[in-house]
Amino acid sequence: MISVNNLTMRFGARILFEDVTCTFYPGRRYGLTGPNGSGKSTFMKVLTGEIEPTKGTFIRPKKLGILRQDQFAFDAFRVIDTVIMGNKALWKALQERDELYDKPHDQLTDADGMRLGELEGIVGEEGGYTAESDAAILLDGLDVPDELHEKKMGELQGGQKVRVLLAQALFGEPAALLLDEPTNHLDLDSVHWLQDYLGRYEGALIVISHDRHFLNSVCTHIADIDYETIITYTGGYDDMVLAKTQIRSRIESQTAQREKKIEQLNEFIARFSAGTRSSQVTSRKKEVERLQSSELARSNIARPFIRFQTKRPSGRHPLEFKNLCKSYGDLKVIDNFSANLSRGERVALMGRNGAGKTTLLRSLIRNSGGFIETADEQFTIDSGEVKWGHEVSVGYFAQDHKESITPGMTVFEWLYQFDPSVAQEDIRGLMGQMLFSGDDGLKPTATLSGGEAARIIFCRLMLQKPNFLVLDEPTNHLDLESINALNIALQKYEGTVLLVTHDHDVIDEVATRIWHFDHGEIEDFQGPYEDYLIHGKASIR
Repeated sequence: MISVNNLTMRFGARILFEDVTCTFYPGRRYGLTGPNGSGKSTFMKVLTGEIEPTKGTFIRPKKLGILRQDQFAFDAFRVIDTVIMGNKALWKALQERDELYDKPHDQLTDADGMRLGELEGIVGEEGGYTAESDAAILLDGLDVPDELHEKKMGELQGGQKVRVLLAQALFGEPAALLLDEPTNHLDLDSVHWLQDYLGRYEGALIVISHDRHFLNSVCTHIADIDYETIITYTGGYDDMVLAKTQIRSRIESQTAQREKKIEQLNEFIARFSAGTRSSQVTSRKKEVERLQSSELARSNIARPFIRFQTKRPSGRHPLEFKNLCKSYGDLKVIDNFSANLSRGERVALMGRNGAGKTTLLRSLIRNSGGFIETADEQFTIDSGEVKWGHEVSVGYFAQDHKESITPGMTVFEWLYQFDPSVAQEDIRGLMGQMLFSGDDGLKPTATLSGGEAARIIFCRLMLQKPNFLVLDEPTNHLDLESINALNIALQKYEGTVLLVTHDHDVIDEVATRIWHFDHGEIEDFQGPYEDYLIHGKASIR
């Protein structure tokens, strides 16, 4: 159990949350929600002990599983050892035991022998005799292959390190789990594995995620940071949104009634303040003061508005390619893949990380018309023919999207260069839709966060109005409100889409066709994701 009492967190004059009192019970799985900047990660860091709250106290269990954010802290250790370190008591006992066993036999004292007996007891109680196999099972579920288990963490790539650190948090049956964005860097298969694992977890879970399907599938409760406090709702994310909307509507209705009452009282005061009914006027003034003191708290939720339009439609067959091949050295990534797309199709590219999804996108856009950067035009393929159709203009959102934003400019200047004929007010209007207001347009592009960079690229795409969108991991760095806005925009878009994402709901609600990458093969399924899942189960049978 994790218990929080009168917790307050301020940064200068800014209040993230104030006088929060709540309890997170074992057997319940809490999703911690709120827009970017609302204080989710800060609250998590308070619970882990990384930062001190402005005020308040909290109680947490000793055996705590935490998803560490420092990818370099364990670079000197083996991958398998890094996972086992998730159980601090076990790791400490193993280290001390090994030090004693390393002593020459004739130097071991009776006290050493007694201590070894105690340590073997701790190792046994903490599952130390099966620790490496238990750690390997977790790593396998998170798609960290066997050949990496004995390597040093410093030899792994960033995404692989995150998976190992997630396995570390899950290891050793902790009494509570604190997971900040555990689905980042996970492909959809690994996300589904994690969902199943957490569904069986019996401790208290607090998880931050921007994946709506994940929150709906895993969480029994939602702890929502808004109105400078934390309010707990029963159910998943969608249940919380519904309940929150109903509560907000009721409060707004009560506020409207209160304001009407204040208006009536003020009319009475103005009418009789100079007359003989002074006692009644004084009474009315006091009632006005009482009513005005209960102001409606302001929500910190900000919803962007995304609308992708096209300047002109493409031809009926915007893209056709045959026998496409691409290798990196001896590794064949794409092997004789062919496909033909019709206008308006929305294709989701799915598969494990590193399977070749980004490689396929770059192999296709290299000779497309539209808004493609020089580096992407210079990308090479081994063989095959890629033919873009009549009047196609491609808009591209790269996986490393921040690299496509030129430093040394303001946000407004960077956007304006793509269409100087557009009125400046229209540019500012687009920026406002994507939550860049006031002086935000003067912000240097080099200082943009990942989420801000993504939103400004969506502004560029809305300005350019391409009729073929190629989006590589566009939901990374976005909060739930922005992901939902993107989901709706893609559903309404009249052009053609190639989309890489690990967001279950976006794939389910947007895609009309699936390209699934698996062990060097690409399956072309002509239908939505729901039908693809049914097809996959039927194939297994």
